[in-house]
Amino acid sequence: MTLRIIGSGFGRTGTLSLKFALEMLGFSKCYHMKDVFEHPDHISAWTAAAKGETPDWGAVFEGYQASVDWPGSAVWRELLAAYPDAKIIHSERDEAAWLKSFDATIRKGVQGLVPGPPGWPEMANAIVNERVFGGRAADDDAALDAYRRNNAAVRAEVPPEKLLVFDPGAGWAPLCAFLDVPVPDTPYPHVNKKEHFGAPMTGATT
Repeated sequence: MTLRIIGSGFGRTGTLSLKFALEMLGFSKCYHMKDVFEHPDHISAWTAAAKGETPDWGAVFEGYQASVDWPGSAVWRELLAAYPDAKIIHSERDEAAWLKSFDATIRKGVQGLVPGPPGWPEMANAIVNERVFGGRAADDDAALDAYRRNNAAVRAEVPPEKLLVFDPGAGWAPLCAFLDVPVPDTPYPHVNKKEHFGAPMTGATT
């Protein structure tokens, strides 16, 4: 099995809903930060990736057809190089809404400031805070700058025919058209909203 879809959007852009949506469309399984909690043996691979090393992606993604959310979206370029036939789905939302949601839910988590499996806080800090935010996830201006730069880089670097810039509020239609699959009869999933968080980090970084 090989990755067919790579998500390049930041956490808190509807990534957990997108994970469920892709699995409902038959792209199962879809990797997400919550999968790292379910596979703590992957932590060392993502830590290596944060350092610029190349893990055994085949081992990390064994049984998976898609990846969305961090940690995968932090290395979307490397994943596209490893899986050149994959399509890119770039989930994106209004930047002010993104920052507000990020701050209210996972900001401390991506700095490694909340508990997780052994090695997870360090991994999260390395691959998200350090690699994505330059170690400045706590700073609003730096966080927004990283968000904007990633959005621009995806548009500039990914061939248009391989890219879907996806608004999580758009539902099934653009997603199914891009993937050339039928639109399901069931509503598009909307999960992991801010009010569902009982703590700053739960392993789900939608």
